[in-house]
Amino acid sequence: MGNNGVKMLEIHPDLCTGCIQCELACSWVQTGTFAPAKSLIRVHIFDEQSSYSPYTCFQCDEAWCLQVCPVNAIDIDPVTHAKIVIDDVCVGCKLCVIACPFGTVFLNPDTKKAYKCDLCGGDPACVRACPTDAITFNEFEEEGWIGSWGDKVDTNYARSIEGS
Repeated sequence: MGNNGVKMLEIHPDLCTGCIQCELACSWVQTGTFAPAKSLIRVHIFDEQSSYSPYTCFQCDEAWCLQVCPVNAIDIDPVTHAKIVIDDVCVGCKLCVIACPFGTVFLNPDTKKAYKCDLCGGDPACVRACPTDAITFNEFEEEGWIGSWGDKVDTNYARSIEGS
């Protein structure tokens, strides 16, 4: 990674086959079990278009989850720049879950504390597991390379759905 570059997940929905290998890999790394329901990446099924799209925390600049936390249990990893939940500090109030407009902060059913994508410490399991490169981990010139979540999804794919 270059001096100013930040690596971020990039989703390419047009390449997703819905195989859920990303969900399985994520749940294994995060929980030690193959339990897609505990995965921090999910594959959304668009029935009408017969298509799929992975989605997870995009580590957004706004970071409403971080801003709303009353006990400062969400911090920015100095290496990956991921917004991470500090489990020992989290009190399970769920404000971050409610604040996330994308639904990518979850409440761990076992610990009753928040959990979300932490980019696997810089080596995302979802990226390694994806057989079609629908999820990539790319370097961008600076943090916040795109302002909104909608801009992060391949715009050609979005146009193809609208034209269907």
